[in-house]
Amino acid sequence: MTNIRYNKTKIIATIGPATSSYEMLKKIIKAGVDVCRINFSHGSHEEHKKVIDHVLRINEEFGTHISLLGDLQGPKLRIGEVENNKVLLKKGETVILTTEKCIGTAQKLYINYPQLPNDVEKGERILLDDGKIELKISQTLDDKNIEAKVVYGGYLSSKKGFNLPETNVSMPCLTPKDLIDLEFALAQDLDWIGLSFVRHPEDVEELRSRIQAVGSRAKIIAKIEKPQAVKHIDAIVEATDAIMVARGDLGVELPMEKVPMIQKQIVEKCIIASKPVIIATQMMESMIENPTPTRAETNDVANAVMDGADAVMLSAEIEWNIYFKGKKPNPKSPTFLSDEIRFTAVRMSDHIKAQAIVSMTQTGYTAYKIASFRPKCDVFIFTSNKEIMRTLNLVWNVRVFYYDSMHSTDDSMKDVLDHLKGLKLLKKDDLVVHTASMPIIAKAKTNTLKISQVD
Repeated sequence: MTNIRYNKTKIIATIGPATSSYEMLKKIIKAGVDVCRINFSHGSHEEHKKVIDHVLRINEEFGTHISLLGDLQGPKLRIGEVENNKVLLKKGETVILTTEKCIGTAQKLYINYPQLPNDVEKGERILLDDGKIELKISQTLDDKNIEAKVVYGGYLSSKKGFNLPETNVSMPCLTPKDLIDLEFALAQDLDWIGLSFVRHPEDVEELRSRIQAVGSRAKIIAKIEKPQAVKHIDAIVEATDAIMVARGDLGVELPMEKVPMIQKQIVEKCIIASKPVIIATQMMESMIENPTPTRAETNDVANAVMDGADAVMLSAEIEWNIYFKGKKPNPKSPTFLSDEIRFTAVRMSDHIKAQAIVSMTQTGYTAYKIASFRPKCDVFIFTSNKEIMRTLNLVWNVRVFYYDSMHSTDDSMKDVLDHLKGLKLLKKDDLVVHTASMPIIAKAKTNTLKISQVD
C-alpha cells in the first residue's frame, strides 16, 4: 500500500460498525493505524470474524503487518434496569442494593454481582455511573442485600456501571463470557489479548496458562484499571507482555489528580522493562460530537507521546522530546552482553546522527530492547519468523520486514540495506547502525555492532 503514514508512537483503533468494512479499514490503515482492536464487550463473533478477515486480506495484499488485539470484557459490574430508565437518588437517602433481579427504583437497585454482600464492608464506597453518584455502605442485611446511604446523588439510568474502589472483590478476572471470547480469539490467531480489570500478577499467569495450553503465540496486555493493580504494578509488569493504562475505570476508582502521575510512573517502568505500554481511554472523547479536540485533549495526547508510550488510541504528531529513555543494561542479567550491544547501538546512532538502526531477530527480543531505549532514528527489524511480524507492529518505532536468507552476516547486511533503499526508506550516503549475530546461521544472541554508509 502506498502513502501509508507512519508514526514512531503506534496508533490503536477500536473497530466498530463505522470502521469494520474492508474499504474503511483500508482508509484508516493508510491514515496510520497500526493495531486494530476488537472489543469483545460489543458485537458478535461473526462480526469480529469479518473484521479479522478484512485486516488479514489487507496485510496480504499490501504487505502491511497490522496487529490484531482482542480485548476481553472482564468482570464489568453494572446495575440492572430502572423504572422509566431514570431514577433520582437524593443525598442522604437510603438505598438497598440487591443481587436478586428486579426493576430498580430510588429505594432498591439490582446489581449483577452475586458475591456483593459477602465482599463488602461497612463504610466502603460504591460509585455509580463513572463516579457521578457515590454511596457509602451502611450495613449488610443478608446474603443478597446490602444497605447504603447516598453521599452524592443524581439521576441514574439503566445498565450503568458501578465500581467498588475500596473492596477486595472476589470475582475472577476471567468471566464465563471471557473464556468463550478467548477461545474464539485464539482460534483466530490474534496477536494480542487484552486482559481487563487485572488486580494481581496471578490474573496474568492464569490467562497465560490458558493460552499456552492450546499452543497459541498470543501475547498478553494487562489493563491497569484498578487500585489493586497499581499497588502490584511491578509484579504485573514482570508477569505480562505489555501494559495498557486504561484510564476510564482507573480515574473513577482513584482520585483523578493522581492518574497523570500514575500514568507517567507506569510508562517509565515499562520502558525500563522493555515492555510495550499503551495509554488509552477518553483521550479525544469530545470528537465523538465535535470535529476537533479540545486544547486539554490535545495536551493529553501530547503528554502520553512525550512520556514515551508505545501506543495511544489516536494519532500523535509530537514526537520530538522522548528519546533515549531506557535504563542501562544490568551487568547481572543473563542477556547483559547482547543488551549492552543494543544499548550502544542506540547511543551511537544518536552520536553519528544515523538514519536508522537495522537489526535481525528470531524471537522479537531485539526489537523490544532497542525500542525501549527510544532512539531518534528509525528502527527497521528483519526476521524469518513470520509469526512475530504482526505482534511487533505494536512496538514503538519498529517496522518489520521478512528476510530468510542466511548465507553470511555481511551479505545479509547488504541485502537489507538494498531492500530499504529500494523502498525509499534509506538513500545514498545515509548512515546506518547494524546489530546482528555472527555467524548468522547460528541464530544466536546479538554479538555484533557495525556502522554502514548506504551506497
